[in-house]
Order: sequence, then C-alpha cells, then structure tokens
Amino acid sequence: MAENIDDYLQQGIHGQKQTKPDERRKFLGSLRERVVIALKQPQMREDGIYPQVEDALKANSKAHLYLNGNMSYSYLSKYIKLASTYKVEYTIVTNKEHNSEIGLVLAYDYAIDKPEIFVERKTVKAEAKKEKKSGLLAKLFKRK
Repeated sequence: MAENIDDYLQQGIHGQKQTKPDERRKFLGSLRERVVIALKQPQMREDGIYPQVEDALKANSKAHLYLNGNMSYSYLSKYIKLASTYKVEYTIVTNKEHNSEIGLVLAYDYAIDKPEIFVERKTVKAEAKKEKKSGLLAKLFKRK
C-alpha cells in the first residue's frame, strides 16, 4: 500500500508517467511510430509550402498536425491555413525546456510505422529559365 501512495504522490508532483519521453519531446508530443510526415525547422522557414505536406494533409484528414510553438507564427501560419483547408485538427506545441529540431509533425493517435517520414527536399514542379542579359556594349555593337 505504501508503494501505491508513493506512486500517487510522484504522479501528483511530476505528472503522469509517459512512455519514451525523449521521443515525445522530439516529435512534439507524439511518437515516431505514429508519424505520417515531418518537417524540420529550417524547412518550415523556407518560402512556400511543401507539396508533400499538402498531399499528406489531403490524404490523412483524420490525423493531427503538431506545430512547434518555439518558432515564429509567421512560419506556422501557412501550414495552419492549409490544415484548416483540409479540415485537419492542429495543435501548437510549446516546450520551454526543449526546443525540438522538428517544426511540423502530422501524426495519428495509433501506430502506423511509416518507414520514411522526413521530407528530404522540396520538389519543384517547373524550373524557371534564366534569360541571358546583354550588356551595354552588346547593345551598341549588335551583330547581324
């Protein structure tokens, strides 16, 4: 009985015991086995939206989007709007003791064990062609 009372007091002081607390801190409160897709903070700071994230939100509307609250809201807002568009619930997670390298996690509340969760780089649909600019001398001395 004394052991139960001690457990009860410890829970009251430190909160409920969690499995894999380091993994939960890294993945913004979720576990690796539940993650559909994840972006690191530098990827979140890039212009535009990753099409892989948009596709994942579209295909997994029952999942939950976790955003790193230690980042500026300006970086999070584009993904919040996207989550609202596809009716995906989201949470901004702020951990004052630990700033995770991950900025965005789309996860279920059960294990799916997806082998590759990190987006390596943004896929560009069409590359812009660079026009060759001619200098002042080339304009003056046009070759025919």
